[in-house]
Amino acid sequence: MTNTLELVETELQHARGANGVSYAYRRLGRMSQGVPLLFLQHFRGDIDNWDPALVDAVAAERDVILFDNVGIGASSGAAPSTVEDMAQGAIAFIEALGLAQVDLFGFSLGGFVAQAVALSRPAFVRRLILAGTGPQGAPGMGAWSEDVAERLVIKEQPGGEDVLYVFYAPTPSSQVAGQASLGRIFQRQEGRDRGVTLEAKDAQYRAIVAWGEPDGQFGQRLARIAQPTLILQGDDDIMIPTSASHRLAEFIPDARITIFPDASHGSIFQYAGEAASAAIAFLAE
Repeated sequence: MTNTLELVETELQHARGANGVSYAYRRLGRMSQGVPLLFLQHFRGDIDNWDPALVDAVAAERDVILFDNVGIGASSGAAPSTVEDMAQGAIAFIEALGLAQVDLFGFSLGGFVAQAVALSRPAFVRRLILAGTGPQGAPGMGAWSEDVAERLVIKEQPGGEDVLYVFYAPTPSSQVAGQASLGRIFQRQEGRDRGVTLEAKDAQYRAIVAWGEPDGQFGQRLARIAQPTLILQGDDDIMIPTSASHRLAEFIPDARITIFPDASHGSIFQYAGEAASAAIAFLAE
């Protein structure tokens, strides 16, 4: 096992896709170990917003790729305003690296993108891990509540207190775990990614709102996801309802779900070790 932060300090690399986008990424861990695991990030997150306690633990056993999708962080282009276009951006990045197949770890908005990639190019995806996320058009997937939007959408630059409010349960144990996670994420200051512009944030939010529009087709779409799928979620997610993750588990044919107690949207960071262990075991099957 490597020391925390050692792996995620690798220099940003760049790959140019057929779409003309220069993608920023970090590749770390055991490159010869199995199918690469591509991480797809949450709303307003870049490469360096992953918790190293999660990433390092997975990368000790797997080939891990963190990247900025189109218009995010150090990648070029304009951020798309639909999940489907974000999925095409991810596919172009996979092709740019010359990968025949990947596993996907999608967190929140990244989980939307992971589902869209699996539906659009199923041969590309071997296994899916969907964390803190939900299905397109399902009940409860509409616009975020006012308190969540105020902290993560309206604010030009959310602070630590905003992240703690949304990502962690209002209990002493969860809040302490959240503070520890933020400390790990921001421990390294030099050479960090470029963050997410306000224009990209607005485009992402339009994509999220459109994804949540009810259409009565979510069950049929999920039934077409043939890949084995692991779902990770907190027991009381105030950003994407825990019930939406249960719907993923109900309608994806080969799915299983793990619910972390005393946890909200950031359960995979609060329980970084447990989430990493679950991911490693699932990918090794």
